[in-house]
Amino acid sequence: MEVNKQPQRQSHIRRALKTRHLSMIALGGSIGTGLFVASGSAISTAGPGGGLVAYIGIGLMVYFLMTSLGEMATYLPVTGSFATYSKRFVDPALGFAMGWNYWFNWAITLAVDITTVALVMKFWLPNVPSWIFSLAALALIFCINAFSVLSFGETEYWLALIKVVTVIIFLIIGVLTIFGIMGGHAVGMENLFYKKAPFVGGVPAVLSVFIVAGFSFQGTELIGITAGESKTPEKSIPKAIKQVFWRILLFYILSIFIIACLIPYTSPNLLGSSTSDITISPFTLVFRRAGLASAASVMNAVILTSVLSSANSGMYASTRMLYSLARAGDAPRIFGLLNIRGIPFPALLGTTAVGLFTFLASVYGTRIYTFLVSASGLTGFIAWLGIAISHYRFRRAFKKQGKSLEELRYHAKLFPLGPLLSLVLCILVIVGQDLKSFANWDWQAISVSYMSVPLFLILFFYYKIKYHTRLIPLEEIDLEPIDVKKK
Repeated sequence: MEVNKQPQRQSHIRRALKTRHLSMIALGGSIGTGLFVASGSAISTAGPGGGLVAYIGIGLMVYFLMTSLGEMATYLPVTGSFATYSKRFVDPALGFAMGWNYWFNWAITLAVDITTVALVMKFWLPNVPSWIFSLAALALIFCINAFSVLSFGETEYWLALIKVVTVIIFLIIGVLTIFGIMGGHAVGMENLFYKKAPFVGGVPAVLSVFIVAGFSFQGTELIGITAGESKTPEKSIPKAIKQVFWRILLFYILSIFIIACLIPYTSPNLLGSSTSDITISPFTLVFRRAGLASAASVMNAVILTSVLSSANSGMYASTRMLYSLARAGDAPRIFGLLNIRGIPFPALLGTTAVGLFTFLASVYGTRIYTFLVSASGLTGFIAWLGIAISHYRFRRAFKKQGKSLEELRYHAKLFPLGPLLSLVLCILVIVGQDLKSFANWDWQAISVSYMSVPLFLILFFYYKIKYHTRLIPLEEIDLEPIDVKKK
C-alpha cells in the first residue's frame, strides 16, 4: 500500500463503473423509504395537490443540481466530488467542511440503515434478537465494498432494479384500480377533491412537505462521488443524469398521484406511516385495495432491499469521501491508502467502525444515538447548497478567465437560474426545517432540528482561522481540467 503507487491504482479503479451502474446508483439512492413510506405522510399533511407541488418543486431543484454537478464532474472527475469543487472553486475552508459534513452524514446514515434492517426483519422473525440482523447486514455491506468497486456497482444495480420493478408494477396496478379493472368499483379522481383537497393547510403545509420531499430525493448526488471511478465520465454522467431525472420525477409524481386517487388524505393509515410498521405503507394500502392479500410481505421485502441499498451506497460514499479528504491532507494520511484491489481499505475500516459505534450507541445509549442522528439531519441539504455555490463560482470563473464553454464536455441547464434557484430552495428548506419550534422558543426542539448547521460552521471556521483561507478570486481559480483519457 505504498503511497507512490496511488495514481496507478486510482487509475485502475476509475475504469470499473459503467453507465448502467451510475444510473442505478443515483436512482437507487433516491428511491427508497422516502417514496415507499414517507409519501403517505406528505399527502396527509398538505393534501394531494400540496404533495404533488412539493415533489415537483424539489424534483426540478434536484435536476438543476444534478446538471450543475454533471458539468463539474465531466470537466473534473474526482472521487472527492463536491468537497473538492468547493475547495477549488470557492474556499478551501468550505471544501474541508463539506467533506467532513458529507462523510459524517453517510457514516451515521449507515448506522441508521442497519438498525432499520432489524426492524424490518422483525416482521418475519420477531423472536430473534435485533442486533443479530444489524451486525449481519453490516458485515454483508462491508464485504461487498471490500471486494471490489465493481462488486459495489453490481450489487447496487440489482438492488435498485428490484425497487424500479416494484414501482412499475405499483403504477400498473394503481391505474387498473383507479378505473375499476382491479379491486372493485372505479374511484376515478374523487379523492383528489375530497373535503378540503387538493390543497390542505395552505403554504405552511406545502413548505413542510418540501422538507419531506427533499429528504426523499437525497442520494442523487452520489453520481458525483462515482465520477472518480467511472470508466467514461464524459459520456456516462450526462446520460445517467438524463435517465435518472425523468425516472425519479415520473416515479414519484405518478406514484403520489395514484396514492392520492385511491386513498383519501384523511386516512389515519397515511398519518401513521413509518418504517417500523410496513403494513401501513401507502404502497401496501394500494396493493390491498386491488385485492393482493400478500401485499405486506412483498412490500416488507422491497423495503428491506431499499434499506440495504441505502446502507451500501452510504458505505461507498462515506469511504470515498474520507479517502479524498486524506489525499487532500484534511484527514489522517492512512485513510488515503489503497489496497492491491484499488479499494481505500483503511477508509472503509474507519467508516465501518463509526457505523458500528453508532449502532452500539443505539443499543446501549439511546441519547448518544439520538444526538448523532439529529446532528446529521440537514447535512444532505448542506451538501446540495455547496454544489450550487461551487457551480455558480465555477461558471463565473470560466467567463472571467476568458474560457469558451465549448471546452466543457457537458453543459448545465439554465445557468445562472438553475444554481441560484437551487441555492434559494436549499436555504428555504434548511431554515424551514422546524419553524414551529421558534413560535414557542422550544430550544430543545430547535437544537435537535438544526444541529447540523452549527457543526458545519464549526468545521468551516476552524479551518478558516487555522489556515487563514479566503474566498478565492475568480481570476485565481484553478480551472486546469483533468484529461479523462490520460487518467
